[in-house]
Amino acid sequence: MGHEVTDADTASAIGSGDVPVLATPQLIAWMEAETVRAATAFLGSGQTTVGTAIRIQHRRATPVGGSVEITATPPSDVTGSRLTFHVQAVDGSGKVVAAGEIDRAIVDRQRFLASVSAADADQPMQRR
Repeated sequence: MGHEVTDADTASAIGSGDVPVLATPQLIAWMEAETVRAATAFLGSGQTTVGTAIRIQHRRATPVGGSVEITATPPSDVTGSRLTFHVQAVDGSGKVVAAGEIDRAIVDRQRFLASVSAADADQPMQRR
């Protein structure tokens, strides 16, 4: 999936830095979205995936107006409910902007949501 970097995608806009280049959190969000799309091939009825780990190296800055192409390569061998995707972002000049791995777990959507609701109900309200 391709993305063009806008002012809203920058480190200074997101608050992860003070420079007008693609923010690492935005880049990771795009990479995660690509893993969600790629994971659909492994899902049965009523299933979804949730992110469990991210290992990314952001190697190169991308300015506003620059583009990045995100790919998520699924695992060749899937055992159990864990999926590890190799992810990569390449800029318009063909240089690698970022690369790494994102892990996702296959879960039953209804059971997962019920467990989250039950956990929230058990937690006392905390003051911040």
